[in-house]
Order: sequence, then C-alpha cells, then structure tokens
Amino acid sequence: MKKISDSVLITLIIVSGIVLVSLIGILYMNSTGLSNTISSNGFASIKVMPDLVSVYFTVQTYGETSSEASSKNADIVTSMKNIFETEGYEKDEIKTQSFSIYPEYDYSGSTPKVTRYVAYHLIKIEVSAEDKSKIGRVIDAGVNAGAGISYINFELSQGNENFYKAEAIKMATQDAKAKAEALAEGSGNELGNLVSISTSDFYYQPWQVFVSETGRDVGAAKESTSITPTDQEVTASVTAVFRMK
Repeated sequence: MKKISDSVLITLIIVSGIVLVSLIGILYMNSTGLSNTISSNGFASIKVMPDLVSVYFTVQTYGETSSEASSKNADIVTSMKNIFETEGYEKDEIKTQSFSIYPEYDYSGSTPKVTRYVAYHLIKIEVSAEDKSKIGRVIDAGVNAGAGISYINFELSQGNENFYKAEAIKMATQDAKAKAEALAEGSGNELGNLVSISTSDFYYQPWQVFVSETGRDVGAAKESTSITPTDQEVTASVTAVFRMK
C-alpha cells in the first residue's frame, strides 16, 4: 500500500475544510432564511417650496494688533445687532457661523513680516420667504452697519427639512416594497416579512440666489427681493431586504 505524500495530505485537508465551511454556510443560510431573500432599492423625490431666506453677512476688519482688529469687528457686530433688534430680532437669532483672526504677511524681504491682523466674522440671519420687504431691510441694515454680503440662500427651516426628510424616506420605503413585490411576483414567489431596511442616501440643497465676489455688494437687497423661489427637491433612497414565501 502506497503512503500518501505530505503534499497530497495537505491538499485533502484544505479541500475538506472548504467543503465543511460551505456546508456550514448553507445550513446557516437555510436556518435563518437568508438564502430565500430579495433585496430592492427605493427612491423618492418631493418638490418643496423654501420657507426661509438666509442672509450671510461678512464683517472683516483690520488692525495693527489682533486685539485692535477684533475690537473693530465687535463694534460693527454690536451695531448690526442693535439695528436688527429694531426689526424684531432677538440677539440669539443673529447667529455666528465662523470667526477667525489671522495675520497678513509681507514676503518681499528675506524674513516674512506681519503687516496687519484681520478679524473675519460670518453671521447668518433668517427671514421668512414670504416677507420680501423685510429681506431688503435686513440686508440694507447690515450693509449700513459696515458688514458685507457673502451670499443669500432660499432654504427650508429645520422643522420643514425634518418633516420632508421623513416623508421622502417613507415614500422611498414604499417604493422599495413595491419593487420587491414585483420581483417576487416575476420570479413566481410571494413577498414575505421584512428582514432589514436602511437609509442609503438623503439629499437637500438650499437654492443660492446671490453670491458676492467682493463681499461688499449693495445690490443684494434689490436682487434677492426680486427673485421668486422655485420648488426645491428633497430626495431619499433606502435599501430593503425581504424574505420570500
């Protein structure tokens, strides 16, 4: 009787291991029902009218020291807040988006030299999209206080964004189920219970109606109040897995 070589023995062991793992996988899938499932992707799109206009002001000041630049910036922001309060806004409704102080350098010499300090403040204030006259007044008030306009967006309020997000996800889920039912029927089966579902994507993009190249454009009030917002798209995608009967 011939002795089995080491290489053949090793090969037999490997093949046996692969077969065993495969059998275990099949048994597991059969026991959990994963071998008899169907997967589908659902998509939904909702057209929504923006209910807010967000105006982004820039306050940029300079000084020989960082304290001087910061102090000048704070004076303008305080003036803005006082003016906005006359329009009925509370101070906490005037929201800081970003704030920074940094040096500017002169690189003409052998050693870089600080020429001045810059304080940059980006401020956001929201106005109802229905009150177009107030949009113009808010923009004019900010510019008159010494601020510039960075950009203006038509947007959804947080409450509306959350509402339409949920609606889009519900509709996408219904779309995924309808597709799964069609797949099951087409394959001669019936759709069973839901195994898993997940949101794979949600999308909403504010509509930018004004962008300033200089940060000091005073025509922003006229331009923004003359534009009527159009419906914006809120979309969602989901992936669902169902068992088949």
